[in-house]
Amino acid sequence: MPTLRDLGLSEYESRVYRALLRTGPTTAKELSHASGVPMGRIYDVLGDLEATELVRSQQAGRPKKYAPVEPETALSRLLQERRREIEAELAQYEQAVQELTDRLEASEPAEGQFYTVGIGQEETVELLLERLAAATERIDMVVSAVSPEFDIGEVGVRVAEEVEAAIGRGVSVSALLSPALVDDSPAEIRARYEAMAEDPNYEARTIDGLSGTFNLIDRAEVCMSIPNPLEPREPLALIALRDPTFAANLHEEFRPRWESASPVPHPP
Repeated sequence: MPTLRDLGLSEYESRVYRALLRTGPTTAKELSHASGVPMGRIYDVLGDLEATELVRSQQAGRPKKYAPVEPETALSRLLQERRREIEAELAQYEQAVQELTDRLEASEPAEGQFYTVGIGQEETVELLLERLAAATERIDMVVSAVSPEFDIGEVGVRVAEEVEAAIGRGVSVSALLSPALVDDSPAEIRARYEAMAEDPNYEARTIDGLSGTFNLIDRAEVCMSIPNPLEPREPLALIALRDPTFAANLHEEFRPRWESASPVPHPP
């Protein structure tokens, strides 16, 4: 059950404010007795509650009396203060991320391979999005048939958004597609990629005879999609293999197909 402490009040502040709601305007001495807050602390607590505009005081007359701000107003003020604190904290985290991004650099493996495997649609999509987001220079996409990447719904949209983000940060994207994909892609996804074609960093071409689906990232990493044999439009797994030698060989096979492919008039 939520309490005033969840909104930032201390235990004593919460007890004093609740007591004021019960007693109405009253003196500090009476409020100490009603709330159980010691007299040695009551004035400090009331001062803090006045500073946060949850309590009003009667300046004229002695002894001084205190009254609570209406609960709806008090809660709104507490919420606004917590929002300001959270926004300030978030800004600090964002600044820290920006500074750390500039200072931290991942070491590239000198030799050997490293691979990650995602199993099932959820893991597959998350791994693909992660690797697309890691691209810094180039993404070469080869898609031979309609797959979740170019399908309607959340998955296709999320992949398209990640490709858009890559283009936006200056990554060059080349999409080599089968004619079937161009014909069968949902209109919503086609429209998104058509809009990307307005950017010089994106180009799509089509060619017959493609097989398989993969993404070549920065010519150093390959993300290979393995379809579910029972549901070809659903992914069974995704293998993200970092091997510059293998990626270079794959690019050597990709390049002549790309050069002989035809521009897509209306990119998918």
